Amino acid sequence: MSESKRHTSVKLASDFDKKRLFYIFLGLFLFFIVYIAPQFPSAEDPQGRIIALSHNGKAAIGLFLLAATWWVFEVIPIGVTGIMIAVVQSIFAIRDNPDYPHIAFMNFMDPNVWFILGSIVFGLVFTKTGLAKRMAYKMLILVGEKTSMIYLGSFIMTASLTLIMAHTAVAATLYPLFMAIYALYDDSNKPTKFGKGLFIGMAFTAGAGSIITLLGAARGAVAIGFFKDIVQREVTFFEVTKFMFPLGWIMVFILWGYMMIVFKPERKTIPGLRERAKTLYSRLGGITKNEILALAIVGSSIVILSLKSFYPALEFLNKSAVILTTTVLFFLFKILSIKDLEEIPWNIILLFGGAMSIGFCLYETGAAEWMAMHWLGMFQEANWFVFAIGIAFFILILTNLIMNVAAISIALPVALIIAPYLGVAPEIILFLALAAAGMPFLFLVGAAPNAIAYNSGQFTSGEFFVAGIPASILLMVVLGIFTWLIWPMMGMPILIG
Repeated sequence: MSESKRHTSVKLASDFDKKRLFYIFLGLFLFFIVYIAPQFPSAEDPQGRIIALSHNGKAAIGLFLLAATWWVFEVIPIGVTGIMIAVVQSIFAIRDNPDYPHIAFMNFMDPNVWFILGSIVFGLVFTKTGLAKRMAYKMLILVGEKTSMIYLGSFIMTASLTLIMAHTAVAATLYPLFMAIYALYDDSNKPTKFGKGLFIGMAFTAGAGSIITLLGAARGAVAIGFFKDIVQREVTFFEVTKFMFPLGWIMVFILWGYMMIVFKPERKTIPGLRERAKTLYSRLGGITKNEILALAIVGSSIVILSLKSFYPALEFLNKSAVILTTTVLFFLFKILSIKDLEEIPWNIILLFGGAMSIGFCLYETGAAEWMAMHWLGMFQEANWFVFAIGIAFFILILTNLIMNVAAISIALPVALIIAPYLGVAPEIILFLALAAAGMPFLFLVGAAPNAIAYNSGQFTSGEFFVAGIPASILLMVVLGIFTWLIWPMMGMPILIG
């Protein structure tokens, strides 16, 4: 290496270390400034109940600011930041629970974290058996050599699968397929615009597709439960699909266009791709016994999880237990071996363990409720449209910070209570909440597909955040159009009386 190149390399490393140290101390500063700050003003709910922010609640907000800063700028591996969340809770006794160290670390064993682990194992199986390559080559034969059509085909496939299975499992299953597709575009494994668009687009469209039916994610059943308890009216599976179908698919095509602009592939076409895909597909030969067995096991788990939404008698089956049963079966039938455990991206698992821990921390200390009341309280005298969109925006931000089920649990009941005072029908509040909670485009912790896509190495968490800002704005614009025009035309009640 020449002296000038060596000098440039040292300078770049020095600049990086300075930036890294700046963001490390920025996160710590935000935590301590909030931690030692005077008491924040109390909030008041529609019934006049005063909600004070405790010292622990204030500390929980400070901890989230620290974690968010370190996550976005990746000062340490994102999974290690997840561990740090539990460590800080324990050292500063942030939880309102006397057994706070135990609780903070136990969140890493939450069933939702294990569901994500089981979903990722789906992807490992598809990779090892060759199913991912088989599906990838088949799709490329169909969509052709244009990179724009590869984008579109990939996003439609992602959204379509979320109609019948959880978006986490969809992302984990398609991830190796997309890796196989990308290998035909660039075999260097270096980040490209096409790679960024393919994987960020997968994460975004998995969210858009997951709002269309109640099978895409657990948040729908939770929201409908609150709606039934407060409004005393039941919303059916098909009613959700009726109103969400156009919104979900319009967002999929908008996101495709957005990816084509922001992450326009370096090449318009990949010459000879279709023929190459045909050749590679033929080399795979006939479908193997392991592929058939893997499909049968995965298909059975999808059927069981889907039937849970229709048959109350199956409600006792825990979704994490079902998906982990498939994991056990993969090892029992020797589809996977002990060596395959090394392929599990523990960085992503730890990230979600930390996300669960900070989410529960904000919830249990009352910090999340305090934030919800302060935000929604600003709209108690507002125009109905401003109130409705304000709720959607708050849930959109909240679901990027904590679990979408928790965001629904915190904001929806309050919004449904305030809505009648402004003459707003509860139905519009429910559907806006479901849509906003399903599409967290800013943080990796907002949804499992975001973190799974990150594992591709095609983008940083900062790049994901930057790409998510315009996407979130587009979502809010579309929600505004649906609230004002499309949903009323479809027969959804908007105003009372």
